[in-house]
This record gives sequence, C-alpha cells and structure tokens, in this order.
Amino acid sequence: MVLNAHRPYVMWPNKALRTAADPVAEITDDIRAIWDEMIFAMDSMPGVGLAGPQLGIMLRLAVVDCSDARGQAVRMANPEILHASSQLRTHEEASPNLPGVSAEFDRPRAVTVRFMNEAGEMEERDFVHLWATSVQHQIDHLNGKMYFDNLSKVKRDMLLKKARKSKR
Repeated sequence: MVLNAHRPYVMWPNKALRTAADPVAEITDDIRAIWDEMIFAMDSMPGVGLAGPQLGIMLRLAVVDCSDARGQAVRMANPEILHASSQLRTHEEASPNLPGVSAEFDRPRAVTVRFMNEAGEMEERDFVHLWATSVQHQIDHLNGKMYFDNLSKVKRDMLLKKARKSKR
C-alpha cells in the first residue's frame, strides 16, 4: 500500500501530548496500517522517529528510522527500556508538534529496548547513537512527555516562549 497522506500532527499544547498512550494488545492489519501511516509521516518531515500520540493515535506505537538510505524503519508496539548506558550523548531534538524550536541535551548513548514487533513477537534490541536517542524520544511521547521536559525550567520556559513567538 502506498500512502500519500497522513493525519495531521497534534499541535502543542494539545492534551494528547500529555497523556500516556494505551498498550497494544495484538498486532493486527489495522496496527500495521497505522505503522505504515506513521512511517509516511516520519519520512515526510523528514524525521528519524514518530510516536502514535504525535498523530493523535493514543496507542503505544512508535517507528524509528535513522538509516542513511531510509526504508529501515523499526516498528515497535509497547516499547520499554530495559537498560540504558551510563555514557551520555548530546543531541539536538525537535518535534513536529512544536515547530520552529529545538533543544540540545544529553540522553543515554545506548539502550536495550523490549517491544512487540510487526510479527507480534516480543523482541529485545540494542540501539546506539541517534537510534538510541530517537527511541528514547518516542518512548517519552508514549508516556505523555515532550523532549523539552528534559530541560531545566528556565530553558524550557525560554523554548516555549520562542515557540509562541514563531507561531505569530
């Protein structure tokens, strides 16, 4: 199935972005179709990951693709971090839900994540560098958190003020 559209991004401060998403019971054709739509939306940004709530889909679904060639998206249902490295990596993060702003901060450089894959099987996978950053960013979304929640109050307030200005 080839997609040429996706539902609109939910814009900050929509309550969906502050609400934890519901677990996925099983992988069905409907879930696979949602993943396809999410990958299309992610590639359209272009971005390296997307979580269901970003499109108003309140399910614990995420996609991540940090490959150079694209087309390597990892489809995850109910992802959870089992282990995070103590070594940190600095990266600039942004979100289509709050366009025009971004922030640089540290996250663990590597994570081990357990999730239900496209076949409906539980899988554990190690992610490093940008892949690890993106997976953590998506899991934050699934838990009702935005990337700027990781900033100090002063930096977060400055970022939100700048976002409001850029909307005008």
